[in-house]
Amino acid sequence: MAVLRDHRPMSDTTRLKVRGIYTTALTRLFATSDGFEVVQPSPPIDDRFDRAFDLAPAAATLFTSDDRQGVGVVGPAAPDVRERLAAVGVDTLTWRDPAARGSVWDATITETNSGGAIVDLDERSAFLPFSNVDDRVETGNTVRVQVTEPRPPWDDGRPVVDSTVRVQRPLVTLVRDGADGGHGGPELADLLPTEPPGGWRATWSHAADDAGLDALGDALETAVERAEELDDALDETEMGGTPRTVCEGQPTAWAWFGRESRFELDDLRASVTTTMPGHHRIKAGDERASAAVDFAEAVGASDGGFPFEAVSRQFGPTEGDTVAIDHGKPAGHCIRLGRGEVTEYDPSGTVWVEREMSPGGTYDGLGIERRAGDVARTKFTEGKWWYPTIYESEDGETRGTYVNVCTPVEIFPGSVRYVDLHVDVLKHADGTVERVDDDELDAAVEAGDVSEQLAAKTRSIASAVENALS
Repeated sequence: MAVLRDHRPMSDTTRLKVRGIYTTALTRLFATSDGFEVVQPSPPIDDRFDRAFDLAPAAATLFTSDDRQGVGVVGPAAPDVRERLAAVGVDTLTWRDPAARGSVWDATITETNSGGAIVDLDERSAFLPFSNVDDRVETGNTVRVQVTEPRPPWDDGRPVVDSTVRVQRPLVTLVRDGADGGHGGPELADLLPTEPPGGWRATWSHAADDAGLDALGDALETAVERAEELDDALDETEMGGTPRTVCEGQPTAWAWFGRESRFELDDLRASVTTTMPGHHRIKAGDERASAAVDFAEAVGASDGGFPFEAVSRQFGPTEGDTVAIDHGKPAGHCIRLGRGEVTEYDPSGTVWVEREMSPGGTYDGLGIERRAGDVARTKFTEGKWWYPTIYESEDGETRGTYVNVCTPVEIFPGSVRYVDLHVDVLKHADGTVERVDDDELDAAVEAGDVSEQLAAKTRSIASAVENALS
């Protein structure tokens, strides 16, 4: 049987709904990009832009990820939006989500815990809360579930799935739970000619209260079409081999913004309203700092460069603090290398982080044994495309230096973040300099995880580091 796809033909103008800390910048970006139109604005956006916005249904919704590092995109237009977002800055990385929102899967439960079950969705695993399934489930059971809450690939969390099938749209959601539902919601809904199919009920979003009759009608009609398609596909398909996609969902994509991309977004936002240097860089790091940015901009603080000292003194990290090292990969996932203490702090934008290493195995690339008492001393400088880690023995002898080439380093209050760009430069204890893993960068380019522009920048940085160490 052919897999049902949740995709509708696109019009010449692609309508987008935008929410989260990047909203002003992205509204400006897409308002000035051919083929896009922003709809359903939030009240601040409606006030901030000198233009009228439509309340029509959106072909894609953009929202900030929970950790504020980037945005998710859901809807038929997600592939086009992803392509535009990839051009924001050289260190913007984007991915298609294989566990798209609304996709329906036959999946096997691989384990259970106190709160729910882990299910296998092929390229990703997902979380099924016990509250989202009627019957008791155990390891090895086969279940039919729908992805309701996608998660970015760099997040430790798993997408959330539910045994109840829904059709989620910007203005209306249809729920397939055996209940025949009236329109409810906005008063105008009673005038609509379309009714939810049997066994489905409609719930309306707050935005529907302000939408016109045509917008409500289009939203419900689109949702009903999808519900009828789902009914046909689910009724026809017996639960079978797992994992398999029964119905594809709304195309879902993710964009992670690097430091340079955040400053590009600052420029876009500054063309609309007062924006202090490092607006998005600060907001991405800490909720308290985000509130402080709003206050500073409200009183007109917008001159000068990125205020690293002010931010780090107020929110961290400074000497004595502990930070995690979040090592992103171009394929999308993120590895936490561990946590270390800030042993030195330079208010111009540099911290030294020290970690005590556990014995056993070898240090990648350097090929030397990890010994008890070894210490890794890493120098992170805000905005640099590389950072060095010096491995020292218990008595202070340098055992080797590892220089990682990456997207510009961001030193947040609780963690240091970047995306590793594969190529590394090593300096061995005898002074020999070695450059490694160019082949992995080539493979990432071929796979579409790294752009040619970013790869060229990476190779240039690696060559400069190699020359400096030789």
